[in-house]
Amino acid sequence: MAELLKVDEIDGAIASDDGYGARLTVDLDALVSNWRSCCAMSGNARCAAVVKADAYGLGAVPAVSALYEAGCRDLFVATAREGAELRRHAPNARIYVMNCMLPGIETICRAAELVPVLASMEQVAWWSAHCIEVNDHPCALQVDTGMNRLGVTVEDALDLAGDVSRPAGFVPVLVMSHLASSDDPDHPQNAAQLERFRRVADAFDGVEASLAASAGILLGPDYHFDLTRPGIALYGGRAANRGDTPLLAVATAEARIMTIRQARAGETVSYGATVELSRDSRIAVCSIGYADGYLRSVSGSGVPLRDVVGNGASGWINGQAAPVLGRVTMDITAFDITDLPADSVSVGDFIELFGLNMPLDDVAHAAGTIGYELLTSLGKRYRRHYIRPQSESSGHG
Repeated sequence: MAELLKVDEIDGAIASDDGYGARLTVDLDALVSNWRSCCAMSGNARCAAVVKADAYGLGAVPAVSALYEAGCRDLFVATAREGAELRRHAPNARIYVMNCMLPGIETICRAAELVPVLASMEQVAWWSAHCIEVNDHPCALQVDTGMNRLGVTVEDALDLAGDVSRPAGFVPVLVMSHLASSDDPDHPQNAAQLERFRRVADAFDGVEASLAASAGILLGPDYHFDLTRPGIALYGGRAANRGDTPLLAVATAEARIMTIRQARAGETVSYGATVELSRDSRIAVCSIGYADGYLRSVSGSGVPLRDVVGNGASGWINGQAAPVLGRVTMDITAFDITDLPADSVSVGDFIELFGLNMPLDDVAHAAGTIGYELLTSLGKRYRRHYIRPQSESSGHG
């Protein structure tokens, strides 16, 4: 029996690029640049950063470290555990927790100095009772202005604002709401929600207000209030259904070519024989699949979406697009490289799945989804590289 490798030798081998079939490059300079662009578009409002879901799949710790160094002092997470894990990396930031505010979470909120976002009258009552027992602690109040998801009603919020006998433990530092249709600038719901939220913001005199996330920022100054909350825009995704924003690609996902096959016209590729080759072809077989978040719905054929969105996704290699052939499988995807020069692609090369040359939202469209889902679906099998910020100058924040 061969001698077992020592633990440190195993760790060293795993850490090398050779142990990965895919790699993810995260440009933290681009992330910071996007945050500064959002700051500029936010006008007089302070600009936060939404870093929930592991910073949309890209790594919360490096993302928060870069944003904090750039001057960001307001962060939004989904769960208290997310917030607690980030506290040491943003010691003086105000970290808001938007979900899972149930009894028992108050211990984490106090220990990590997190600000719970209260989204129902039951949560207001519970938090107020807790604060009466163990002293005050700041909170935020979420108001439902038309999304029917989270938040107290406008009427309940106005009652709370005017109730001089409200619990002493209820000390909001922020009132906030969320726009349901801000990605469509012409949707009448935007103006309706703005009118309702303005009533609440006016009622809570002296308390900061926040309504706009990424797409809401683009709606203009009326929607900015005191604090904006960009999320997908920070990570280079498209915030609105039309128009461009001055944002940079942050993440580049690539898959390694495991083998290059020669196939003849009339042969088929991948499960179900859903694609028949119309010509003699060269096929790059890559180490990527839906277990890595490269969704099955991006398949070139053999999935229901192709009846609606005609073309599947493509990869990018050596200056040219290479369409996905057949179905994406759990660990393996085939790309058509027939049109590339034979000597321009080799086993071991990487093909870009999305990034600088293959826009995230174009790939998402081929998958019938949005950039948010592609990013947050990234699996654990990527070798991650982080490009660090080059300057330490602070931004608007």
